[in-house]
Amino acid sequence: MVNLQEETEFIRQKNIQLTLELETLIMAQEENNILRDFLGFKRESNLKLLAARVVNMGASSNLSSITLDIGSDDGVKVNQPVIVPEGVIGKTVVVGNKSTIVQIIKDVNYRLSVRILPSGNAGILRFISDDICEVRELQKNTEISIGNKVVTSGFSQIYPKNLPVGEVIEVLNERGSFQKIAKVRIKSKLNTLLNVFIVIEESNEVD
Repeated sequence: MVNLQEETEFIRQKNIQLTLELETLIMAQEENNILRDFLGFKRESNLKLLAARVVNMGASSNLSSITLDIGSDDGVKVNQPVIVPEGVIGKTVVVGNKSTIVQIIKDVNYRLSVRILPSGNAGILRFISDDICEVRELQKNTEISIGNKVVTSGFSQIYPKNLPVGEVIEVLNERGSFQKIAKVRIKSKLNTLLNVFIVIEESNEVD
């Protein structure tokens, strides 16, 4: 009985060890897939991009942010766009020699000038919850449909035009108003960010 209990405990511990090793391998494979997608995006992009790794995710009382492992020594400046292949996630706000704090799109004070395609109607995007944002100041007579793409407008001095942001999932008409509201789902998974790009400069017009 003693030997049987010892063997059972050994098998249990071995199963735990193998499970942990398997989870580690799966996570490593997922990270490799993400990095491969990032490299492909960088090669195909018309933007001059600087790759960075997320080293901290924080939400203080006045700022939702991430911290990156590069800074002014690498050419980073304040008010540069931060993106992933799926779209815009924020902008640089504090730049040290070797690290950078990024205000992300889910911050309550974050605003982004966007355009809805194909109508071309422009409005201001702000975060609501989870992966949902809303775009306000849209003309009421404009045709906007579920599934329409949302991109940066180019009106801002920070963001080049036509960077992807998300897609329309709902359109609301405000009573007594000459404007409508579009609810938008952003594609970027903000809670699982590992790697990002900082847009250093625009080398060509973004298609």
